[in-house]
Amino acid sequence: MTLTALELGIVTLVLLPILVFAILAIATWTRRPLSEYHTSRLVGAGFTLTAFAALIVGGLMVSQGLDQTRLSLGTWFAVSDYALQPTLVVDRLSLPFALFGALLVGLVAAFSSRYMHREPGFTRFYALLALLGAGVEIVVLGGSIDVAFFGWELVGLSSALLVAFFHDRQGPVRNGLRAFITYRFCDIGLLSAAVWLHHTMGDSATSFSLKLDWAGYSVPVTVGDATIVGLLLLWAAMGKSAQVPLGGWLPRAMEGPTPSSAVFYGALSIHLGPYLLLRAAPILERAPIAAAAVMIIGAATAAHATFVGRVQTDIKSALAYASMTQVGLIFVEIGLGLYWLAVIHVFGHMAVRTLQILRAPSVLAEFHGIERALGTTLPRTGGHIERLVPDRLQPWLYRLALERGYFDSLLRDHVIGGLVRVMRGIDGFEQRWISLLSGSEKRPAEPLESSESIDESAAQSVAQSAAQEVVR
Repeated sequence: MTLTALELGIVTLVLLPILVFAILAIATWTRRPLSEYHTSRLVGAGFTLTAFAALIVGGLMVSQGLDQTRLSLGTWFAVSDYALQPTLVVDRLSLPFALFGALLVGLVAAFSSRYMHREPGFTRFYALLALLGAGVEIVVLGGSIDVAFFGWELVGLSSALLVAFFHDRQGPVRNGLRAFITYRFCDIGLLSAAVWLHHTMGDSATSFSLKLDWAGYSVPVTVGDATIVGLLLLWAAMGKSAQVPLGGWLPRAMEGPTPSSAVFYGALSIHLGPYLLLRAAPILERAPIAAAAVMIIGAATAAHATFVGRVQTDIKSALAYASMTQVGLIFVEIGLGLYWLAVIHVFGHMAVRTLQILRAPSVLAEFHGIERALGTTLPRTGGHIERLVPDRLQPWLYRLALERGYFDSLLRDHVIGGLVRVMRGIDGFEQRWISLLSGSEKRPAEPLESSESIDESAAQSVAQSAAQEVVR
């Protein structure tokens, strides 16, 4: 099959990041890793070419008068009446995201060459960065939830691995595992939405909407089905974008290297939730309850992150909660139907937050230098919210902010803890049932008591021997 220039450009947007990751992975597996110079140049050049490919695709679409174009990747497999036919879609929503994502990954790759210099996991960092870029391109260009889900999982996997990048310490590994569990728990929503659309509509592909300037996911016929799909997509977006009550993993994710924090939680990963909801805008318009839920979750997140972020004592945690605040406001804009405002807000926040996180170490050094020159600490700024809160409420709100709204403890003790207790009870019942059926059920022995008596007699004999030695 001969590809046109436009189709070749679209394929390049996805294949180049995958090729970069494959080169780094194969070089590492064959024990012939590239040097730091060639590794950083490879990733930087790969995503620079991806950005140029996005510009070329946009130019070709303008010259041909196309608002959107769709590329079918053929039939991958067919079962009965169902056939998996992945497609890539380029329109006014996906192309800017693909371009901006490639530019930001290339920028972080150039920045990280010195920041990660002589780090033992230098090649691993760049490989995960390339995997992130590939996942983002697949998500934004995916012409169906099926394709987007594949990229969604790549982004989640690379994100969790970068949070746990410094795996010689327990904290990063624990926080990476928390982020991974949150992702997996919420990814159920995206997978279930795809299954529900296949069940009700026969496909989860996008189609051009007359009410929007970009393609949207298929809208179920009934309001009930649309509401279910909308809520499932909201659940998936909540996990990826750290919305309440699931946002506790985001400040902990700052355990990863600063460049990865910038590209994941300042620019790309955290904004995939709003992107998913923008694609699902026709479904939200069909389901007012789902749209209202998006708005409520976003407003609650913005209020929660605003108060909690004001009591943080380290710059990365403060920036994490600032990101949660802005993304919560973006959710509100989407829930209200202000889609273009949400798009502009996303790109502005991407640029500003990436710059802030990349500049965070330098800003700390500059502030310490100023304080040493002045001989005192700099005064705290931004106390306008405190002046609006009555004095009697300030201690209560301060404690509530320190405890992060008690969301973490509620999830740990009552949700996760309750689930663990239930699963342990089921496991214990299963073990007893198996023992009963197999006839191997044993009477409870008393090893603890006998061992305790043996230990006690041994201790007495040792004490008596020691006393006799003293007397002698």
